[in-house]
Amino acid sequence: MSFVQFGAKKRLGWGKIHNIMLGQESSLLSFIIYFIYGLAFFVMGIALILETSRSPSLTEARLLWPLAVFGVLHGLHEWFEFFLQQASWMDAEISDNIVWIRMLLLAISFLSLAFYGIQAANLQKREMLLPLTLPLAVLAIYSVLIIFNSYTTYKNTPVELFPLVNNLIRYLFAVPAAVLASIGLRRQAKEAQQNERFPLVANLNWASFGFGVYGISQLFVSPLAMFPARFINNRLFFAMTGIPLEVLRSATALIITFGLVRAIQAIEVERQEQLQNAQEAKVAALEQVKEEMAAREEMQRDLLRHIVQAQEDERARISRELHDETAQVLSAFSLELAALSNKLDEKPNALVPRLAHLQDLSKDMSQGIYRLVHDLRPAQLDDLGLVPAIQNLIERECCKMELEVSLDVEGASQRVDPLIETVLFRVAQAALTNVSKHAQTQQAKVDISFEKDLITLHIRDNGVGFNTKGPFTPPSGWGLAGMRERVEAVNGRFILKSSLGEGTSIEVIVPNTPTRKDKE
Repeated sequence: MSFVQFGAKKRLGWGKIHNIMLGQESSLLSFIIYFIYGLAFFVMGIALILETSRSPSLTEARLLWPLAVFGVLHGLHEWFEFFLQQASWMDAEISDNIVWIRMLLLAISFLSLAFYGIQAANLQKREMLLPLTLPLAVLAIYSVLIIFNSYTTYKNTPVELFPLVNNLIRYLFAVPAAVLASIGLRRQAKEAQQNERFPLVANLNWASFGFGVYGISQLFVSPLAMFPARFINNRLFFAMTGIPLEVLRSATALIITFGLVRAIQAIEVERQEQLQNAQEAKVAALEQVKEEMAAREEMQRDLLRHIVQAQEDERARISRELHDETAQVLSAFSLELAALSNKLDEKPNALVPRLAHLQDLSKDMSQGIYRLVHDLRPAQLDDLGLVPAIQNLIERECCKMELEVSLDVEGASQRVDPLIETVLFRVAQAALTNVSKHAQTQQAKVDISFEKDLITLHIRDNGVGFNTKGPFTPPSGWGLAGMRERVEAVNGRFILKSSLGEGTSIEVIVPNTPTRKDKE
């Protein structure tokens, strides 16, 4: 009985068609083959669906979904086909609608595979499409010839519709889809090889090889009075190999599933290694932060001790100044007044030297008190603001230190919060003192920039510089630590840059806070 004659008994002919496709009559063997065939693809689909929910690194989830849909639908199709075969063997009536549903399931599965292949091979990009121009052109010509031959055969020869549609789905959907999937997987394997992900490369190559063989197996369709099904069909394959075609397809399904599942496992190993590396990096970062915090706390304790000691030293200095200068001057002034009172009855000319000496003592006492007060807090800072105070600092103290300092002010000079003015002034004072003592240069530059929301103070020199990463042995580094603490206390940023032979740069950026009077 030929396939042309199956049209008279469509409802009972499908079982015999499947028997011819399998090349034997054993329902148990066909059950095993179809079960393994469907199970392999179904497991592949489920594995890929699970992988899409784990942010896969094989490719994006949107790329894996079509391949997962193919696996699930194609696995279900093979089980569905075996169910129809069993029904036919038992002489049960099979509705044409059920057969059409099977055809639709087969077509959708291969369309999903084709969509995956296009996405995986990046054929939507012109630069990726050009190297494959010749294979794609051959594939297009092949599709046109198949469609034309099928149409002419159906018009001129009484051909059973269902076998014809089944063959067309495999010719036009299955073969191109499998080829595209093989190309896409091979391209992904090359990308993995460039990234030295060698376990992934081998598994993707296995899956690519499986889809290549699977695509070739789809050319062996049911015998039909059309080209090339008349000559290249499952009967020819069985005659050449002695095994049913479905055995080969089941084997390729196992190879494909093995390759993709192993690729997922390789990705999972990479993911675990990345997670472990991230955790180790996080632990190392935490340890570093912990060490930095401990060092910072130790520095703060040392700084606190230094501040307390500096306060005591300052108090001692003020005490000595008051005792050695101001108190002595006042004592001398008092003695001169007493001597002057004893000379009241003498001639007026004798009082002139005494009065001149008293004036000198009064002047010395006034200058000493002024110097003492200015050292505690410059009056220009309270009366005139930050810029005049720094100008006075440069003119008075830097000249004594034989330091040439240029001052540049950008923006409109303005009064800000007194605390911020004090912080900026003290930083400038400490930085210029460090330049004089350590930089081994006589030149420095101070820039002040007033912006709408920020004030920037920049002090730099072209001296010998130093290694900012230390280590600093106390009391070395306390001056810089004190500057940083002052700046951070007013929510500012302290930026220190220096290297040996390249000079030093200190930049302070603080918020431009208006004065209390402006706030009111």
